[in-house]
Amino acid sequence: MKKFFILSLLLLILNTSCKTSQLTSVKVETLKETTHSWNGDILPNYPSGQPKITVLKITIPPKTRLPNHFHPVINTGVMLKGKLKVVDVDNNTLLLNEGDVIVELVNKIHYGINESNTPVEIVVFYAGTEDLDITIKQEN
Repeated sequence: MKKFFILSLLLLILNTSCKTSQLTSVKVETLKETTHSWNGDILPNYPSGQPKITVLKITIPPKTRLPNHFHPVINTGVMLKGKLKVVDVDNNTLLLNEGDVIVELVNKIHYGINESNTPVEIVVFYAGTEDLDITIKQEN
C-alpha cells in the first residue's frame, strides 16, 4: 500500500511539473478490490514466511474440465479470452467472460470447465510463500 501511495504521489508530481502532455494520458482503473473470494468467503490472512509471487498464463482447451483442486494461497486472475465456468464444492457457480476478474477461493475445493469450442486464456497472480504450493489437486 505504501508503494502504491508513493507511486501515485510521484505520478501526480510529474504530471503537474512536466510540460509534456504525455503523462496526462496515464489512466488508472481499479478492476477489482475486495476482501472476499468470488463465492463470498472471506479471504484468509497471508501466510508467514518469505513471500513468493507467481504469475501464470493458463490456456484451457475447448471442452476441458480441470480436476478438483484447491489453492492454499490468495490468488486472482483476469480472463483474456473465452468463457469459463468455475464451481465450488458447495455447487456455487461463477461464469467468467473475457475481461472478467476472479478472486479465487482459498483452501476450498473447486474446478473450472471450458464448455465452449474455443480455448480459454486467463492470467492468474498468486501471493504465496516459498514453502507453499499454489495449487493442490484433490486426491480421489
